[in-house]
Amino acid sequence: MKTLRMTMAQALLKFLDNQYVEFDGKQNKFVKGVFTIFGHGNVVGLGQALEEHQGDITMYQGRNEQGMANAAVAFAKQKNRREIIACTSSIGPGALNMVTAAGTATVNRIPLLLLPGDTFACRQPDPVLQQIEQPHSPVITANDAFQAVSKYWDRIVRPEQVMTAALNAMRVLTDLAETGAVTLCLPQDVQAEAYDYPEEFFAKRVHFMDRHTPSSAAIDRAVEIIKNKKKPLIISGGGSVYSEAGDELKEFAEKFYIPFAETQAGKGILPWNHALNLGGMGVTGTAAANMIARDADLVIGVGTRFSDFTTASKFAFQNLDVEFLTINVNSMDADKLNAKYVLGDAATSLKALTQKLGEIGYRSEYQDEIQAVKVAWDQEVDRLFAIDLPNGLSQTRALGVINKFLHEDDIVVGSSGSLPGDLQRVWRPVKPKTYHMEYGFSCMGYEITGALGVKMAEPDKEVYSMVGDGSYLMLHSELVTSIQEQRKINVLLFDNNGFGCINNLQQSQGIPSFGTDFRYRSAETGRMTGETIPIDFAANARSYGAKTYTATTVDELKEALEKSRQDTVSTLIDIKVVPGSMTGGYESWWRVGVPEVAQSESVLEAHKLMDNEIQKARKF
Repeated sequence: MKTLRMTMAQALLKFLDNQYVEFDGKQNKFVKGVFTIFGHGNVVGLGQALEEHQGDITMYQGRNEQGMANAAVAFAKQKNRREIIACTSSIGPGALNMVTAAGTATVNRIPLLLLPGDTFACRQPDPVLQQIEQPHSPVITANDAFQAVSKYWDRIVRPEQVMTAALNAMRVLTDLAETGAVTLCLPQDVQAEAYDYPEEFFAKRVHFMDRHTPSSAAIDRAVEIIKNKKKPLIISGGGSVYSEAGDELKEFAEKFYIPFAETQAGKGILPWNHALNLGGMGVTGTAAANMIARDADLVIGVGTRFSDFTTASKFAFQNLDVEFLTINVNSMDADKLNAKYVLGDAATSLKALTQKLGEIGYRSEYQDEIQAVKVAWDQEVDRLFAIDLPNGLSQTRALGVINKFLHEDDIVVGSSGSLPGDLQRVWRPVKPKTYHMEYGFSCMGYEITGALGVKMAEPDKEVYSMVGDGSYLMLHSELVTSIQEQRKINVLLFDNNGFGCINNLQQSQGIPSFGTDFRYRSAETGRMTGETIPIDFAANARSYGAKTYTATTVDELKEALEKSRQDTVSTLIDIKVVPGSMTGGYESWWRVGVPEVAQSESVLEAHKLMDNEIQKARKF
């Protein structure tokens, strides 16, 4: 057996450089690069391996460990999970910064490979800089925090262990049903230890992402359920997008006249103006989708995990005879809401169902209800886009201007605050993969870092980060990386002087605004009730090298959009919007824990209303 003597870090890098995936006969390289922030825990181990590496993996310099890992998540999501960028950090705080991104990846079923440095396996220098010590167990390190948010976790304490660890990592990363964050903890000393690795370990490996074909029995069971239903509704999730099932979904919906609603991850798979597209579903959904869902006697979930926002905390489906049928590659997601399910790929399953239902001549019994609610909703969106306020620019008016300005191929990226709700309701995508929303974890700070990852995945397209002032302040450092890498992104910053989404939530439950506005602390009240804090976000981004603009009116926003499109570096438009000018709820409800005991009568009343709605919601 021929061997190569290499350090563990060098061997891991060489292995990753030879991993490929194949989907529908198309083969491509899986690991495209490594995001790095070097520290004492990885710079002389994996860092040295990267510096000498002669292969095809590009090193990218991050600014914040969570930020670079978010960018890697967005890259993999935009690539339909068939290409990734790994991330490496030092030990301690650097590693822990990536835990949030790991949770984001795992919740959203996105492959993310994390390579945090770790303490010494030999334990001789313990405690080293940034090491956490636990008196009851010397084997616990900061990296154990990743176990709760990883789909696979390992610590490599001998150089030869990297072989089985790397193979297991690839097994999970390329598993369409069980993918998510994979964490390989790399002790500093072991990274640099050498071993005689068999050359076979470095041979090209192709991991086949085969479509999961549903069983004929499952298809037959699904047909038996559908054929007796009069008013079914499809809810299309992220799984339909990753499966590239747009054509199959379109044929299925049209042939049997079944309307469909979209989750955040599923939005855009078909054009917004398709006759059967009701738009967003649930808490941040449209009145059209929620009204049809209320009376549906069958809900067909395609590639969705039925989060509380999609189901309106299980309140959306009020028909006493409603049943649930799911199509999913993940058995846990397929089994939710006590559903009968087809375990299989979205496109393959829809195609099989279309054939079987066609043979029996099935058609729903909808009349003009779908067109009526859709027309009414389109009119409502037009109204929201046209709102003029005397005291400034409304958020929905700004979104209308932006939606009209952007080209069909432009990509919008978002994640948290009030913008995801507005975007799911009113944004009008025409082409798939132009609406990129991370709403499984709703991770604040994903917006700009995610935009960088999307731009790396789609370098020839204009990418727009839709971010609130709260999320911008939380994490925007990868804006610098976008400038360094000459990957232009456009940041559309909606400044409403606070955490506007949560401010709305607390006030809707009878609680006065408290701790959610960005205000000075008042000397009189001792609370943050003073004047709002004026922040010049454009000046901040300009200091990094971005081209910046400020917009307080429609005309200023239009001019800024026009100019920023011509710019060759990353841009930021500081859009000053009136607080509270976002969209409201439409025929939906979201369960939150309203206090049962309070001094405020309005809070007690909100608790009573919550109890009433709980009675209407499904229990499992």
